[in-house]
Amino acid sequence: MSIKQSLRVMVVDDMATSRGLITQALDDIGIKNYVTENDGRKALDTLAKSPVHLVLSDYNMPGLDGLGLLKAVRTHPATQKTGFILVTGRPTPEIVAEAKRLGLNNMIKKPFTSDSMKKCIESVVGRL
Repeated sequence: MSIKQSLRVMVVDDMATSRGLITQALDDIGIKNYVTENDGRKALDTLAKSPVHLVLSDYNMPGLDGLGLLKAVRTHPATQKTGFILVTGRPTPEIVAEAKRLGLNNMIKKPFTSDSMKKCIESVVGRL
């Protein structure tokens, strides 16, 4: 079984359109084993019960934003080694620095292509 077939991914974004664009890119890449959440806190609850290999999370979400989710993922024993990619339209130097400090694996800027998403994911999990 290839990484593409076995990789479990969670997409977290409060906007349905953005979730759709990310999952469309995953479909284009050939990654079919993914779940979606529209809220950082719900995502954390789901991850605690059913960890994944990789989280693709929006930065700007109400309640628990992408950096808050990253921090929580890194402090929970069951999820601390989970790959984490932040998806943002405005990667400011402050966001980038804080994300790196928290243990971010990679970041991708909106808008993205399926090809750039594939390269971003491969930098975290290896060749797909």
